[in-house]
Amino acid sequence: MTATDAATQTLLIGLVSISDRASQGVYEDKGIPALRDWFGRALSSPWRMETRLIPDEQAVIESTLIELVDTVGCHLVLTTGGTGPAPRDVTPEATLAVADRVMPGFGEQMRQISLAFVPTAILSRQVGVIRKQALILNLPGQPKAIQETLEGLKDADGQPKVPGIFAAVPYCLDLIGGPYIDTDETVVKAFRPKSAIRAK
Repeated sequence: MTATDAATQTLLIGLVSISDRASQGVYEDKGIPALRDWFGRALSSPWRMETRLIPDEQAVIESTLIELVDTVGCHLVLTTGGTGPAPRDVTPEATLAVADRVMPGFGEQMRQISLAFVPTAILSRQVGVIRKQALILNLPGQPKAIQETLEGLKDADGQPKVPGIFAAVPYCLDLIGGPYIDTDETVVKAFRPKSAIRAK
């Protein structure tokens, strides 16, 4: 793909909520609606999404991630749920199983952000990986934690204290051949080296 192709492409995001009970209709899924709302506020360039609601089954998670990247063509895939230490929490294992490369900084930063709120953040096993030309990230399951993880921590004046992980996502997508995306800086400011910033 040329730089021109990437600049004109619409970002395709795969949103995957992983929950036995939500997938069975026992309770309403909150992960996908929270992510849809957040991207509606955060992105200022065109995007669309594909959503999946699936159980905590490693084989199902793996096949869903492969489908979204290889068949559907998602540039970015975000999962919610299944990242703790419980026996049914297998999202990280499934994500690593389909990965071409691991991006450990994403998991490290997610835990750093969450530790500012709860000590049990150290129990989280979220990972970030690359498969082909897509970035796959495991997010928390709760809407509030999803927002904190993506946006980071801000001071009383609204200035970032601890960067959220999404600040690094646009440049990561640039580097792996995805579309060039812009964000609403009042929600999250994308960081790129000056040489990688394109005129609007």
